[in-house]
Formats: sequence, structure tokens, C-alpha cells
Amino acid sequence: MKEACSGAALFEDRDFPTADSSLFSDSSTPIARLHGEITWQRPQDICQSPALFPTNTDLAHAKQGLLGDCWFLCACTFLLQNQHLLNKVLPPGQPQWGSSRYRGSFQFLFWQHGHWTEVTIDDRLPCMNSSLCFSCCHSPSAFWVALLEKAYAKLRGSYEQLWAGQVSEALVDLTGGVAERWNLMGFGLKKEERRVEQDSDKVIRKKLDLNLLCCVKEECALSCSTHNTPGGLGELDQHHALTVMEWLDLRKVSGSEAQLLRIRNPWGRCCWAGAWTWRFIICDDELQVKLRRRAINFCLN
Repeated sequence: MKEACSGAALFEDRDFPTADSSLFSDSSTPIARLHGEITWQRPQDICQSPALFPTNTDLAHAKQGLLGDCWFLCACTFLLQNQHLLNKVLPPGQPQWGSSRYRGSFQFLFWQHGHWTEVTIDDRLPCMNSSLCFSCCHSPSAFWVALLEKAYAKLRGSYEQLWAGQVSEALVDLTGGVAERWNLMGFGLKKEERRVEQDSDKVIRKKLDLNLLCCVKEECALSCSTHNTPGGLGELDQHHALTVMEWLDLRKVSGSEAQLLRIRNPWGRCCWAGAWTWRFIICDDELQVKLRRRAINFCLN
């Protein structure tokens, strides 16, 4: 057991140990191949000057690792845009590395069953070759994303439980909002096919005109996801979630109107090879919207 500067032992979480039980549930996802290859290290063992957040806020955004939890990382991006919610989920003032009060533990709060639930973890993080193998910040010395991901994995039961999900689900857990899903795609399907899709989602998705949300877009958090790539973006595979950073209503030279969405890919690398820069695309699959205490999810066609 490592010692802090003052000589006190660093916290080691027995409820979420550095073992396969914290990583895997039923080994049904691709990360099951990592059995025996993952080690656990504290941030001060990974870099020289660890911190929760970098001085450059642009480098605080989440970058997806080997875990398929892009849906959760999109919700994390929303926290960066709302300091009061970030302070709720990650209470400020917690002792960090280099402080005499540092004990190797961090507390987080998640909205569960109508109230905020505290989750305490130690800061030992899954690594491969001394680097984080799951999510991280764009700054290699910032660890708020990796620690929040670990706390969420503990809440869910394991890291593997974070593989695949809905952004709206994570937004509820991180904000206390209520989610609704709206679908604008697939209405050309046969009645039987639509019923199968509705039954599989456990909800009946409602049709919505995106223009109806224009008046409240500044008070919403939006994300989008792709469900298929029929000749579209090469890197955007099925069921990949992205964050909508900006929504602009433009008028073309011809006089017609257009809506332009700027999105951020939690993969953290370039994926758009078209006429616009990689940050700008018109999203043509699914948008998910969080309106303060209410999340609205809808699909575009």
C-alpha cells in the first residue's frame, strides 16, 4: 500500500477492487480480450504533475479509449459546458495530488431513483503499458474524465457495463433530468418493422420537426448518433454517439435556409473528409436534446 506525503495510507476501495470483477461482467464485449493485460496505477504513477483539469479548457474534453462508452462521454462534454452541474457531479475542493490532504480517493454524485447518490472511489485506474486504456482527457495530465468514468463503472457494476448505451440515459444520471426519445427516421418502414423497433426500445418514439426546437436550442444540450453508414462517413460506425457543440441557422446564397450542426467526436481524431472541416457536418441520424430538467431525443432523416 502506497503512502501519502504525510505518511497516511492511500485509500484502496474494497468494494471496487483492482481485479477482473471491476472490469468485466460476463466478458461479452471486445474488452474481454484484455484479460490479464490490464494493470492499475494512480495518476502520480502515470505522469509527473497530475491534476483533475488542465489549464487549457479545450484539452479537458473526453477522448474515448478501448471501452465503447461514447454515449457516456458525450454527456461528460455537457458537464464541461455547465459548471454548476459539473460541481454537483464532482464536488469542488477535493484534495488532489501534491496536497498534504490527498488520500487517494474522490467522491462523485449521480442521480439515481430520485436523489443524488454518492460514489467514492480510489484513484487507481486501468492501464496498459503505463497509459490509460479507457477514457481520458486530451491533456495527458488531466484525470477528471478517467475518474468519473471509474465512478460510473462502479455505480453500474463494472467497466464492461458501460459498453453501449444512450446519451439521454447518461444525461439523466449526470443532471437529474427526465428523458424522452424522438425519432424522425424510419417512418417509411412497414408497420410490422416499426413495431419491432418500438418494442426493442421499450418506448414508442414520437415524430418531431426539428424546427420546433429552434426557439429553445440555446437552453438545450444536444448529441447525435449514427445507426448505420450507407456510403457515409467512413469512421462513424453503427451506434456511435457524438456531441453537438453548436447549432446555426443559415441562409444559402440561393435564399433557402439550412441548419448547420458542429459536432465533437469523442474518439478525438479526425473523421470528416468532405468539403467542410472535420468539426462541421449536417447530422442525418439521431439527435438527443437535454432541456434543463427534460431530455428530448429525436432522429433525423
